[in-house]
Amino acid sequence: MKTLYLLRHAKSSWKYEELSDHDRPLNKRGRADAPLIGQELLERKVKVDLIISSSAVRAITTASLIAKELGLDPEKIGVQEELYHITADDLVMFIQSLPEEYANVMLVGHNPTFTEVANLLAPEKNIVEMPTASIVALSFDCNYWGQVSSDNAKLLFFDYPKNYR
Repeated sequence: MKTLYLLRHAKSSWKYEELSDHDRPLNKRGRADAPLIGQELLERKVKVDLIISSSAVRAITTASLIAKELGLDPEKIGVQEELYHITADDLVMFIQSLPEEYANVMLVGHNPTFTEVANLLAPEKNIVEMPTASIVALSFDCNYWGQVSSDNAKLLFFDYPKNYR
């Protein structure tokens, strides 16, 4: 059994016009929403062995805030530049090549790719758009990441901050 968590980064700031898109930080709402989702994951007793984040500042910050809430060692957060502008097909291949020693992996990244992949892997659930700080949890009835597909996927939950406001 493999479990995948697709987490879209929390709300970012457009306040600093001189910053590139890659370097935008979280805004006030984003800094509040990420820990909120982390707390909800903790209440669900979510277990994460590894977090892999896009290299964008807003994604890394989101990953760090979630890891803190889950009590995950910061050394279990990896950064992959390719997740910043990855296509849906390439993200599925990335998922299928995850290290086998990790059964529960969280990826932190961006739309539209994360919504597309959520719908590719769990077609029974039509997710129109993953809002910021939203998470899709999928389990796969398989032993290896390379076997991950919509054929063996089950949607565990789709959650986002507005569910708690």
